[in-house]
Amino acid sequence: MEPAPPRADRAGAVARTCRYLYRVPLLLLHVLLLLPPTLLCLAPPLRRIGWGEETLGERAVRAWSAGLMRIFGFRLRRFGTPLPGAALFVANHVSWIDIEILHSQRMMGFVAKQEIRGWPLVGWLAAQGQTIFHQRGSSDSLSGVMELMVERLREGRAVGVFPEGRTRGGAEVGPFHARIFTAAVEAHVPVQPVALRYGSRGEAQTLVAFGPRENFLQNFLRLLGERTRVAEVHFLEPIPPGGDDAGGRRRIAGLARERIVAAMES
Repeated sequence: MEPAPPRADRAGAVARTCRYLYRVPLLLLHVLLLLPPTLLCLAPPLRRIGWGEETLGERAVRAWSAGLMRIFGFRLRRFGTPLPGAALFVANHVSWIDIEILHSQRMMGFVAKQEIRGWPLVGWLAAQGQTIFHQRGSSDSLSGVMELMVERLREGRAVGVFPEGRTRGGAEVGPFHARIFTAAVEAHVPVQPVALRYGSRGEAQTLVAFGPRENFLQNFLRLLGERTRVAEVHFLEPIPPGGDDAGGRRRIAGLARERIVAAMES
């Protein structure tokens, strides 16, 4: 006969079950009732209607993403202000939820790996949210991505990237690939580093990140049952585009990472 689980484990399992009991219905309502009007606001001509410094479409995406994060138990705290207009936003990469956190603050078209397109719900939403999909390991794909990034930035739109290239378990911020900053240099727009920190002083970084051999659906369901916690979004001091040589790109990449790491450790 197996020993009974510790009382703390039983209490944790009960609490997780209770969270599922009210969050799953809320998630279904959020998708079935609020997603259609959000998508309608993204369709022309509604998406071009002005709403303060944003458009109706941008405001709708922010509201829907903020609601989704609240259902997952994240209480958002923003520090600093996202740049208006054309800008390249670069952030540390923890999990799929990074995109929704950033979309809750500022509409931007993300560069994401091609595999995300096939993820349930999130992949489809990413495609509707101006995501630029990249096939990792393909130089042709990267060239096309860079051209599209420059085009969007020159049109006055914002683009978001995770210059680490992949998630790393949440324990550290990996090196930044300098080439991705070429788009900002060529379009002559500023780069704004963004630090994403989960839990008090980042104590939940590894919890939010993908676990060993954990796929998207497993991570999605696990996070849906986690306790309520804070999620911090730090919009840091922007970096001007600078020179258009390789040294200039490396300087911007190094400075962006340096500012994000400093914010994570503060």
